[in-house]
Amino acid sequence: MPEKAAAGSPEPAERTTISAGLLKIFGLGTLILGDSGIGKSESALELVSRGHQFISDDVVQIRKTAGGELCGTAPALSRNFMEIRGLGIINIRAIFGPRSIARESKVDLVVKLKKWRRGYEADRLGLKSGDDMTILGRKIPQLAIPVAPGRNIATLIEVACKVHILRKKGYSAPDEIMRRLERALT
Repeated sequence: MPEKAAAGSPEPAERTTISAGLLKIFGLGTLILGDSGIGKSESALELVSRGHQFISDDVVQIRKTAGGELCGTAPALSRNFMEIRGLGIINIRAIFGPRSIARESKVDLVVKLKKWRRGYEADRLGLKSGDDMTILGRKIPQLAIPVAPGRNIATLIEVACKVHILRKKGYSAPDEIMRRLERALT
């Protein structure tokens, strides 16, 4: 639930807390959402082992900056810690070192992990952009990744971040393949 800063402060600081993980992947602040037990923390652990920076597990505190950007951080109590089923609570900083941690990050992208079910309709070509997620009145691009046995979710999250970076630069692989197809047909 969003909250406002105390009366008398120069600018109202909007804040909210959401159930998600937050990592900095290729420089993008990436929120990872999904149902309990879907593999968010395990994917985050794999991403940290690949050199990406960990910010928060399970709970992310988000504030809107004076410039309107969203910035996420971990609650002080759980900063640097992650819970992994079967291992318990682990300290990311102690295991991977101080470079594996970022204290906070701008929120650039939401990756929602969804359990794959028979009949689930996924956009296989990437022609439709995902539904944005609204946090504190700000729309954040969101991509849904179906989770099924044998899928490497950490790799898919990395690729989702790269796709987002390319889209921000104006490149779209589906648009390119459609142009090639049109040229081939004419």
